[in-house]
Amino acid sequence: MGVVWGASFLFMKIALDGVSFGQVAWSRLVLGGLTLGLIVMISRPRVAGGPVLPRERIVWLHFTVIAITGCVVPHLLFAWAEQYVSSSLASIYNAVTPIMTALMATLAFRVEKLGRSQAVGILVGILGVIVIIGPWQYAALTGDLWGQLACLGAAVCYGFTFSYTRKHLSGRPIAGATFAFLNIGIGGAIMLLLTPVLAWTPVSLNWPIVLSLLTLGALGTGLAYIWNINVLRAWGPTNASTVTYVTPVVGVVLGVLVLAETFSWHEPVGALLVLVGILLAQKRIRLRLRDSRVHGPSAPHLEPAEFPPAARG
Repeated sequence: MGVVWGASFLFMKIALDGVSFGQVAWSRLVLGGLTLGLIVMISRPRVAGGPVLPRERIVWLHFTVIAITGCVVPHLLFAWAEQYVSSSLASIYNAVTPIMTALMATLAFRVEKLGRSQAVGILVGILGVIVIIGPWQYAALTGDLWGQLACLGAAVCYGFTFSYTRKHLSGRPIAGATFAFLNIGIGGAIMLLLTPVLAWTPVSLNWPIVLSLLTLGALGTGLAYIWNINVLRAWGPTNASTVTYVTPVVGVVLGVLVLAETFSWHEPVGALLVLVGILLAQKRIRLRLRDSRVHGPSAPHLEPAEFPPAARG
């Protein structure tokens, strides 16, 4: 999963040489939805003998919300951003998702409470984001800055989606493959409706671009979500969430080796601060602070029907 999702930022960059950012997002969601739809149609997964697809209208409404906030909007933001920032930097911003999840889960949805060390972790992560952006470099708003802000906006969308899912969908008896299909499939259906706006423009295709789009869709936005559910159930949510650390490493390495991307000093320094913040927020390292209260984890460890933070590219 870490390799596939980390490589997704490279594939987006390659695809942008021949298609628009809207076509990149359109392709990955439509192809991902078709892939997952075929899997569900063939396997017909059920929970406790229930229906393959949920029947309650409110469940479909909740899935529509997370399809928009967790698929359509962030995929468009990342694809648009990579017109202005490197694939490596985009993958680093994706790793901010657990910090945003902790903020949303605590402040917006109130499904979690933070201990002192976790609050420090969030502050360290936010400081890392500021260092990555490097505001001292920008005398005026530039495309590069807007690209970074778009990446950050995508991470905020993911944080909202994970917290919304925790509150409204995690307790429902929905099979993992069905959950992934409804999430991605509804996002793909929305993209089909937006085809005249996003995808009805000329393209310039070659084999690297076509293979990048196919891999982004069928593998990164399709099969990888099934793998994610299997790992989550077999290995537990805490261990499964370690993909958070693998994804940006893969993204950076591929960006440097394949596209010869370079860094300024503040980007890896900021990424290190973000990583420390995530470790604190997820209680993987702790500060020796006296706190008699017992709190739950800040970045929600999600139920089997959900996806761990920072799972998506």
